[in-house]
Amino acid sequence: MNDNYLTITPRLRIPLRLIEQQAVRSQGAGGQNVNSVATAVQIKLDINAAPLPADMRERLLALSDQRISALGIITIKAQNFRYQHLNRRDALERLRELLLSVAEPPKKRRPTKPSKASKAKRLDNKKHRGELKRLRQSPKF
Repeated sequence: MNDNYLTITPRLRIPLRLIEQQAVRSQGAGGQNVNSVATAVQIKLDINAAPLPADMRERLLALSDQRISALGIITIKAQNFRYQHLNRRDALERLRELLLSVAEPPKKRRPTKPSKASKAKRLDNKKHRGELKRLRQSPKF
């Protein structure tokens, strides 16, 4: 990540001006400081405004991720660190990882058939199990 772009892949970079960054107050314990200092960072990226390939945009919108709104806006809040610049870096890295997860199209599933040997093995196992269960029964006179 350089000063002006968030690099996703060597060929895909998002200008930082498209990513809305806002400092907000952190949640949870932290003493008196937590109520007065905005160290958490919330970033938002509009998927439709970002320069993403169409197929990547479709995969991103199809994700069932709570960070992506119905309008196609990704919202990430980072509050793991006590310093705003570290939280900003963490939020941008998490955004990068999310976009990287949909950068490659998923592999096509090739339907396969079980081999003859595996079918025979399965049937032998069924016969064996059935025989064991039959032997457990009380004898019929």
